[in-house]
Amino acid sequence: MKKLTIVFLNSEGGKHSWVPQTAAEDLTKEEVRKAAEDLIALNLFERNSIALYQQVNSAKYVETIETPLF
Repeated sequence: MKKLTIVFLNSEGGKHSWVPQTAAEDLTKEEVRKAAEDLIALNLFERNSIALYQQVNSAKYVETIETPLF
């Protein structure tokens, strides 16, 4: 299973990750960047007066391999 992880810089320069619950596994970097920039434009997320999504830092797919034990 692959999950999309997008890392943003907050208003103080710290990193904050966002992992959407569902995301296609074949998105282009342009599609991901556009979606990330659209999220930034909403300016919705803040914690302790720090805006969490201010600049896109990176994006990647993280693949998890599950090995059932029983």
